[in-house]
Amino acid sequence: MIRALPRSWALCSRCLLKKVQIRRLATAVEPGALSLAARTYSPTIHTNPSAAKEDKTLRDIFDNPEVWKSFNAKSHAPTTPRTGLFQNKDLTSPAGFQIYANRTLEKARALVNKIVKAQSPEELLHVVRDMDRLSDLLCRVIDMADFVRSTHPTKDIVVAAREAYGLMYEYMNILNTTTGLHETLKRALENREVVAQLSDEERAVARILYKDFERSGINLPAAARKKFVELSNRIAELGPEFVNGMAPQKSVLKFPSSKLLGMDPLVVRGLTNKGTVTLPTVGMPANHALRTVEDEEVRKEVYLACHTSSKKQLGILEEMLRTRAELAQLVGCESYAEVALGDKMAQSPEAVLKFLNALSEANKPAAISEKNILQSIKKELGNDAPLQAWDKDYYTSKLFQAIHSHRRSPDLLSSYFSLGTVMQGLSRLLTRLYGVRFVPRETSPGETWNDDVRRLDILDESDGHIAVVYCDLFERRGKNPNPAHFTVRCSREITDEEYLESALSGDREDDGMASARRADGKLYQLPTIALICDFPRGDLSKRPTLLNFREVQTLFHEMGHAVHSFLARTSLHNVSGTRCATDWAELPSVLMEHFARSPAVLSLFARHYETDEPVPTHLIADRLHQESLAEATETHGQIILALLDQHYHSSLPLSRDFNSTALFHEIDRAYALLPAGEGTSWQGFFGHLFSYGATYYAYLFDRAIAAKVWKDVFEAEPIRRENGERLKEEVLKWGGGRSGWKCLAGVLGRRELEEGGERAMVEVGRWGSDLK
Repeated sequence: MIRALPRSWALCSRCLLKKVQIRRLATAVEPGALSLAARTYSPTIHTNPSAAKEDKTLRDIFDNPEVWKSFNAKSHAPTTPRTGLFQNKDLTSPAGFQIYANRTLEKARALVNKIVKAQSPEELLHVVRDMDRLSDLLCRVIDMADFVRSTHPTKDIVVAAREAYGLMYEYMNILNTTTGLHETLKRALENREVVAQLSDEERAVARILYKDFERSGINLPAAARKKFVELSNRIAELGPEFVNGMAPQKSVLKFPSSKLLGMDPLVVRGLTNKGTVTLPTVGMPANHALRTVEDEEVRKEVYLACHTSSKKQLGILEEMLRTRAELAQLVGCESYAEVALGDKMAQSPEAVLKFLNALSEANKPAAISEKNILQSIKKELGNDAPLQAWDKDYYTSKLFQAIHSHRRSPDLLSSYFSLGTVMQGLSRLLTRLYGVRFVPRETSPGETWNDDVRRLDILDESDGHIAVVYCDLFERRGKNPNPAHFTVRCSREITDEEYLESALSGDREDDGMASARRADGKLYQLPTIALICDFPRGDLSKRPTLLNFREVQTLFHEMGHAVHSFLARTSLHNVSGTRCATDWAELPSVLMEHFARSPAVLSLFARHYETDEPVPTHLIADRLHQESLAEATETHGQIILALLDQHYHSSLPLSRDFNSTALFHEIDRAYALLPAGEGTSWQGFFGHLFSYGATYYAYLFDRAIAAKVWKDVFEAEPIRRENGERLKEEVLKWGGGRSGWKCLAGVLGRRELEEGGERAMVEVGRWGSDLK
């Protein structure tokens, strides 16, 4: 099946050509036709010849906007021709999106026609690679348009991107409801002669595509397939309705202002009319009240209101869960979780539950200890009553206040983390671990969506130019504040046969975006990545943008996704970089957070923006201690949500008496250290039930694996090149082309994990005591 998946995971769904005499065929091609194949990267063209100079420039272009403006000036001269977004030759105007989409559709239809006609072994040998090429064609437009429609500040361009996205998605749905592609793939996989000649990577992609087709109901009778489409469409309607409709049963609470002692007086004053405070139950005022109000009964009332969803919202949720369960049974599965987990490392709902229970047991002692600390604070402040759910935020706030009163202000730490030094540090770290570095490059007019966007070319010491990363890191009005990593275009090998075939037919696929040959002589379209953050701007006259420690970790995390994209060494689009199992995709990014907390790594770059003094180690130690104080409690809460996700996506929603609130409280009573109040229905605010659907455990799973990999491989020597090469060779280079379990077994040196299964899931759960 050809499909695109939500950006949050940077995933979409997932033919060896006959060798030709390249030199002989090349003589028949127009002189300029080989420009794509011949285009290689020379670091002397766009960068300073000295790596040390590049390193300084990297810091300066992020810390000083005037330096960036000057650096970029040559490429923005009045006579410089305008290029398209990301240098895509079609995207020079809103109308270009329609041109790009139509040109892609024309190529896709021709490729589909070629695939479905394949009959002979020689023709069938091309099918997997051709289907991967088809997926790449569609995703080039879909991924690009998805990014532009959510990020670009210009309305006309957003509208054009949205239309292109819809056009391509509609075509993809047509492909997924016709049987020709599936039947051809089946013919290829049933031919032993063909299968024997496929590479391991091609076989992996073939299995992914085939399983996707099966899960899409392609083999169902016509009536059942029609029902499948209807259910899928209904889920697509209910999901956004659920996510966008989150609302409490009570929208406001009213209190006498005298009841809100402890709250910021300015906040209270803004909510008060004639001595009565009208407190919204969603947003900052309610959260502030839970952290600061001294009166426990007021906190209880606020907590209960904030955790009780509207009845309409619960109705939408239960219909969505029921529809998913019906869809699963239509394709022969017991539950939606079984459908969702078939291609994941977990493989089954039973394995996920065993992982979560093992993790819960490993994490519980630390969580109980944190609860006991809060209980003791409550007692010290004169209240011997048991700690309740509505007490947690209040006494956690008291704990942090006590720490801050005895230690330096954490704001001092940000002075050592200007945005430029952090970017410099990332480049230095990746150079030491993997032999790659960031090289600032000027942008062409029209190449980016805002003048603030910096372009970095990623250079590998062996392969040369391997990726392009666009960094949109500063806040601005109307910009989505959530940090994100977008793979705008994946890496994919462009075989010489494919290139010549396109050149000879005049149907070339060179869209103007970056490509290069690696050291092995093979031509690749380079991964094109956009990193989005929302960091406050510095004051040029006083200081650069300074990041707090959480923002430093966020930037490392998002760059971890990019590292996965540009260090993968796969040939096919469907297994490129982050296009892997969703319960494996977060590992590189979570692992990067460990590097951000390492004193050895911080010593590479963390220096005061004025004095250039290195960051004092005690400031880092203090901050890490503070971050660890409530970590186990947070993990315990995430475990409960992951358990809820699994149970909601079982067969239970098909029961006549299914009640999502009753099930929520059943799980909460069994696992929570501070059970939610009776009558609450927090599940109505759990928007990830739509987007994650039976895979919410994945982030916990990857956190446990990252903690283990850090401890066993990097902790003792975090910037040792041999350790970086070990991770690259066993994990990163494979993208999604190798089982996550085999990657994990390789990097840890534990072959017993290679086949995965429930026992391996339990083992990963036991690593939870090392979570950070």
